[in-house]
Amino acid sequence: MMEKNSSLALLQQLVGFDTVSHNSNLMLIHFVRDYLLAHGIASQLVSNVEGTKANLYATIGPTDRGGVMLAGHTDVVPVTGQNWSSDPFQLDVRDGRAYGRGSADMKGFIASVLAAVPAFAAAKLHTPLHIALTYDEEIGCIGVRRLLDVLGGLPVLPKMGIVGEPTLMRVVAAHKGKVAYKVKLRGKEGHSSNPKGGVNTVEYAAELITFIRELAREREALGPFDHLYEVPYTTLHVGKMHGGTALNIIPADSEFEFEIRHLPEDDPQPLLAAIFNYARGQLLPAMRAGDAAADIEFIERSSYPGLLTAPDAEVVRFVQALLGDDRAPAKIAFGTEAGLFSQQVGIPAVVVGPGSIDQAHKPDEWLALDQLAACDTMLAKLLQQLGE
Repeated sequence: MMEKNSSLALLQQLVGFDTVSHNSNLMLIHFVRDYLLAHGIASQLVSNVEGTKANLYATIGPTDRGGVMLAGHTDVVPVTGQNWSSDPFQLDVRDGRAYGRGSADMKGFIASVLAAVPAFAAAKLHTPLHIALTYDEEIGCIGVRRLLDVLGGLPVLPKMGIVGEPTLMRVVAAHKGKVAYKVKLRGKEGHSSNPKGGVNTVEYAAELITFIRELAREREALGPFDHLYEVPYTTLHVGKMHGGTALNIIPADSEFEFEIRHLPEDDPQPLLAAIFNYARGQLLPAMRAGDAAADIEFIERSSYPGLLTAPDAEVVRFVQALLGDDRAPAKIAFGTEAGLFSQQVGIPAVVVGPGSIDQAHKPDEWLALDQLAACDTMLAKLLQQLGE
């Protein structure tokens, strides 16, 4: 039987909240708020405009100095269309693994943090512990930005941060950034027997996609490179496309979505400028020759900066000591909120958490129990560092 406040028991409760990003996360946030309050810890909720979702921020210990922030997102990706062996929102523990949506990404870390709360609350801390939980990370690091607006106005910020994304408990000090756009093309319908009687947006979209692909090949061939990443260069990718209604109708409307996942040192703005300039300078005049109302619209879907914490930064050395791991910090291709904490409010951060990103977003997502235990151990050592 699980102990009531063990990390595994808390993970069971957290997985039971269906916090897929299109849903509210308030039931989970209110659970955490009440759990913290039961241990004498007040928390601040920072809601979205609609009041349907919220971030949570809490401090244990003195409030007049920095400290260590433990941060994680509460939302998870959908399970629609995935073939699960068990209910994704009911934790299934078997063969040394905990199966459930969000077990690895990243409710396991949050559960471990909550399990450590009673010990932190009972201790006399000389350095505070901060807990930051966010919403809508999975759809572009949306919720954390409202939290950062509040944190930026505080008289004292955390001295350093640990973002608990799954890294197999390896310290990560750098990751790629990302920008994502939807492109909408408006042309003119007509009968396919007379191609010049309309403006075929599928064909113009294809030209623009080909241009994006050429930029991707250029980065792959010429860099810049950082071979500590699995994919050591900035990538461009088109992942979704739609256009046309029937084969014998010139398609007046088309759209597609593309992303740039860039090395933190590789500014994506010149790539975006090249794409915008090609669309507006080369394609749009040709489209408007066929119809003056033709247009190409770029809509930003999401963006977040890369993370580039120095390998010898205090936060890196501090967390390496907690883990007893003197390996050089790793670099990862997937994005996190750590870059925003670092760049927007100046909280130097690393990424380290239980589980593997290889299990995230998939059916039968799982977290190894020994990884959860390793995170519990790290937080126990953190308590030794922050307490008297």
